[in-house]
Amino acid sequence: MADRISEKLADRPWSCKFEREKDSLRIEEKATGKGVTISLPGIIAKWENQKEKAINEVVYYIEEALTAMTESQELSGKEKSLYPVIRSTSFPTETNDGHALLYDEHTAETRIFYALDLGNSYRLIDHKMMERENWNHTRIRETALFNLRSLKTEIKKDQVAGNTFYFLRANDGYDASRILDESVMQSFKNRISGTMAIALPHQDVVIFADIQNDTGYDVLAQLAMSFFASGRVPITALSFLYEEDKLEPIFILGKNRPVNSGKDDKK
Repeated sequence: MADRISEKLADRPWSCKFEREKDSLRIEEKATGKGVTISLPGIIAKWENQKEKAINEVVYYIEEALTAMTESQELSGKEKSLYPVIRSTSFPTETNDGHALLYDEHTAETRIFYALDLGNSYRLIDHKMMERENWNHTRIRETALFNLRSLKTEIKKDQVAGNTFYFLRANDGYDASRILDESVMQSFKNRISGTMAIALPHQDVVIFADIQNDTGYDVLAQLAMSFFASGRVPITALSFLYEEDKLEPIFILGKNRPVNSGKDDKK
């Protein structure tokens, strides 16, 4: 898989290095050393179902990400292009050249980063970028959350064994971020009659579940794992309970019973 991706990027001024121990491919601009690291197992799993489409998709992502990374970007005048993005707590908190990324703690499994939307891609905001233009953390956070509320919300619904599952997929790059919109969370809270559970498997989907019985937990766990394995930017295979306006990560073990992850949750 590393070879096939590298071949498609052969005509670009980038170097590709397969990192065997990490099962990843590092793509860098030769002149600056800036680049992205792609995890290969998820791409291989996606390739088994989608074949060449999966490879073309990741190549497109690499091209857009590297182009955005190597161009100079400014925040001023682009206030309407700021959005929050959800990432796993294992996601790097600084750029490859050592600049700290701007983020907020969220749950034991997730963090909130902030991005400047560039159309077909986006660039995560770092402290250097923020300070260069005399912005501050609060301003970026409030602007990003305000912009999030303007995005359209598209929902598909499915029912399994008396449990209802809602899939939010607008395909705009900020689907997972919708859980930061209080109006979206409240709308699901009002329509759910059983236990409200949520899965954030990757950045391009949120699964809201109205759990009515034990089977519902099992189905949610299977959905979360399936989406996590196929996502371009995976977040977490764990699910969350939504209680008292807080997300609590849970493992779903044994006879479909949810178990607290054991980590201290953060609002």
